[in-house]
Amino acid sequence: MNIETLSKRRNELLKTLPNNSIVVLFSGREKFKTADELYTFSPNRNFFYFTNIEQSDVAMILIKENDKTSEFLFIEKNDPIKSRWIGEKIKPEEAQKISGIKNIRFLDTFNDFLNQQIQKNENIYFDLERQSWNKGKSEAEEFALELKNKFPHVKINNIYNNISQLRMIKDEEEIKNIKKAISITKLGIENMIKNAKPNMMEYELEAYFDFSLISNGIREKAFHTITASGKNATVLHYSQNNCKAEDKTLVLLDLGAAYNHYSADISRTFPVNGKFTQRQKDVYNAVLKAQKEVEKNAKPGVTLIELNEIAKKVLSKECKSLGLIEKDDELIKYYFHGVSHHLGLDTHDVGDRSLPLQKGMVITNEPGLYIEEEGIGIRIEDDLLITENGCEVLSKEIIKEVSDIENFMEN
Repeated sequence: MNIETLSKRRNELLKTLPNNSIVVLFSGREKFKTADELYTFSPNRNFFYFTNIEQSDVAMILIKENDKTSEFLFIEKNDPIKSRWIGEKIKPEEAQKISGIKNIRFLDTFNDFLNQQIQKNENIYFDLERQSWNKGKSEAEEFALELKNKFPHVKINNIYNNISQLRMIKDEEEIKNIKKAISITKLGIENMIKNAKPNMMEYELEAYFDFSLISNGIREKAFHTITASGKNATVLHYSQNNCKAEDKTLVLLDLGAAYNHYSADISRTFPVNGKFTQRQKDVYNAVLKAQKEVEKNAKPGVTLIELNEIAKKVLSKECKSLGLIEKDDELIKYYFHGVSHHLGLDTHDVGDRSLPLQKGMVITNEPGLYIEEEGIGIRIEDDLLITENGCEVLSKEIIKEVSDIENFMEN
């Protein structure tokens, strides 16, 4: 990401704030997996969006005071002993070159600097994120509470929604990153399908995807790969990948590469033996019909909620023809998730399902049917870029028609 783009983003964020405001963003902390082993670090996406810095324990402060703005980045000092064990931390000149922020300071001055600024600026903004039920307090939330106790007069605000409004619209560089992630995902899917055979373990198939990514220079996946065969495919977020893909079953893939932290999110379903049964084909084409109808209607002004209703209408009609349901309200037994979400730096990216789509947004299109009693789970997912009058299917080169899948597996 070039520094002009990063600077523009920071300026656009500050424009949304009143005078005498301070924005504080953190890159995040490393987390322990067990004993002295750490998880692979991945930066807070909102911090990365404004800095392009991937290192832990970095903080950014933006200030808007009397219509003038200033930017500061706080990094750790290099410790000669630590450096021999885990490598060097980012240096001031590197941080400046990557982020475009000229004022680089060391982290041990962060608290004193912020305390001084609070005397002049009463509005403090933190990225308080979307907190889910299974997450503890974020670094930002902990720090905000500590600050409020220390300075009761300070107004603590959440800047998450301001950032979301910017991140929902993708610029050209972001779209290039997503396209690159999709192109590598395509190679991985093809490698899985061409090597599939009955009685393979699901994790063996997953290994073909991982190899394709790594051999093409991609070391980050957008999320944990779902390789679900037979009845496992009726579990929406099945993740074990430890069963045998038995003959005559379908395999549902939900996966994606990440490029510069931008995600691809693709689902494909194929017969492990290379041929769909008639029933599998009928269910598959029902899902495909719904997907094509959503694609036709994905355009500026439409909401994700409305797109889901379009998918449900098609799926209800198809499920009646398949003998699965008699009434529309019975569809929930076989289709129980939304058809779309925003895509970007997060796989389930920032965005409000009730907001009308705009040009530059990237969303998924992923209807499915999950028939547990028949051991059939099918999801077909593509990534769409919203254009001026409709959408562009960014993943259109990844095979999905029944005949194309069968021909690919045969040849």
